[in-house]
Amino acid sequence: MFLSFLCVIAALFLDYKFAEPKRWHPLVGFGRYVNWLDQKLNLQRSQQSSPASVRHQELRGLVAMLLAVLPVLFALSLIQHQLPQLVNVLLDIAILYLCIGWSSLQQHAQWVYQELLVNNISLAREKLAWIVSRETEQLDGTQVAQGTVESILENSSDALFASIFWFILLGAEGVVLHRMVNTLDAMWGYKNQKYRHFGRFSAQFDDVLNYIPARLTAYAFVFCASSVQAGKDALACWKSQASRCASPNGGPVMTAGAGALSCRLSDGAYYHGEWKAKPIMGMGENASLQTIPQALNLVQRSLIFWVMTMGGLSLVIG
Repeated sequence: MFLSFLCVIAALFLDYKFAEPKRWHPLVGFGRYVNWLDQKLNLQRSQQSSPASVRHQELRGLVAMLLAVLPVLFALSLIQHQLPQLVNVLLDIAILYLCIGWSSLQQHAQWVYQELLVNNISLAREKLAWIVSRETEQLDGTQVAQGTVESILENSSDALFASIFWFILLGAEGVVLHRMVNTLDAMWGYKNQKYRHFGRFSAQFDDVLNYIPARLTAYAFVFCASSVQAGKDALACWKSQASRCASPNGGPVMTAGAGALSCRLSDGAYYHGEWKAKPIMGMGENASLQTIPQALNLVQRSLIFWVMTMGGLSLVIG
């Protein structure tokens, strides 16, 4: 475990120093492959399909998911079994670095923050659209700030803490599996006509893989709140609000994070031109411009908490 801990430190340093690669990122190539599978296997059934055709579409989605992840995992496992240990360690560091998206998330949040700071709402909306799946054209400044804070909280769980969790638990194969399934969910996990059935298994598998990391992230937000009272508020919001959220994993993360920040997140969002209401997340005043750096600081403190905890466990376990 100590070696895995050192790999995490090295990968975090690379992410801090270089952020994610601007060109030749493996996930870009994986995304193209996923689009090709989508074109070949997704029949785009309508919501009025018969039960048999629905099952057929779900089966095609399952096959597409397996075709997306299994060849990559098999190739990675085969390569690692052929390499000496030192090279494998370097490969592990490189893979974890490519799967962590913390610096990139910070950069995107800062871009939105800078535009809001000079009251350039149109550019702030545009840059928010780079990190969320909702439509941003009709959002006001407060809603843009709320959406940014939500993205910081939820994506920190997906792109940072879950990646570290699966690397520590299963090594390079674990973090690659999580990152690929998370990408599939981002591309196929919509509950619309095209993906409702085709993306069902990908979305469910992503929920399974993120179940424990999301709750560990929420606990980190509770422990790393700026005060004891804020920590109590974070726990209270999580326990009373998370079950009402549509996402089984986003709910604990966002409600605990909003409670720790003493703010309220968006009460709805536009998807496909339609406003969809959301349950209450958090407490106090609506998240604002100044909440964005506070959310980044909360995640940063939580990351330090995770690293210190892993370091302690690695010394104890040996």
